[in-house]
Amino acid sequence: MMKGYGQFCPIAKASEVLGERWTNLVIRELIAGSESFNDLRRGLPLISPSLLSARLKSLERADVVKRTVCGKNISYRLTESGEELKPIIMQLGVWGHRWARSDLSAQDLDPSLLMWDIHRNLDAEFFSIERTVLLFEFADYTSKYRRWWLVIKDRDVDVCLKDPGYEIKLHIFTDLKTLTGVWMGDLSLRQALRNRLITVTGKDDLKRGMSTWLGTNYFADVKPVRTMD
Repeated sequence: MMKGYGQFCPIAKASEVLGERWTNLVIRELIAGSESFNDLRRGLPLISPSLLSARLKSLERADVVKRTVCGKNISYRLTESGEELKPIIMQLGVWGHRWARSDLSAQDLDPSLLMWDIHRNLDAEFFSIERTVLLFEFADYTSKYRRWWLVIKDRDVDVCLKDPGYEIKLHIFTDLKTLTGVWMGDLSLRQALRNRLITVTGKDDLKRGMSTWLGTNYFADVKPVRTMD
């Protein structure tokens, strides 16, 4: 845990718990439903395992996170005090998207976070209970992060970096900045499709319903300050 400020002020005391780098993002992932160490890392691909472990231990000591061991499985969940942080963290996101909005420069683009976020927010109810496989391909990547498969079955969604071997029902071809812009509300899906920034091939019903099942990030409707009166 970070060094104290030497002040009795509640803001200072809260900052001693929440002020370390990555801490609020760990809480963000727990709010989003991640419980295992591996899932937390998938939502925070740039954090090292040792640093994530250190942040979780700090949050445990502060009674924000509870660690549960069941056999070989270890899970992390927010405590009562952690749950009380939810509206604070979400409002921080609202403020960030309005006043400190990303310009989607290369340093802010992360295919792992984008696909992980899409996979956990995608409307699985749109799809039939039979297996549906979607392939997202980023034209500007040549590494292992170029292709991502989403496998939807029985209202459950898995994200894969390796071909799962099933028939592709829809192929979405674009670049990372474009899809991130759509996801974050900076660019409409209709505009991206019209301008051929995104091309989609496959089943017609999935193409027609893409705006419904894809959706957008929680903060996508927050308008940037530059467009506000």
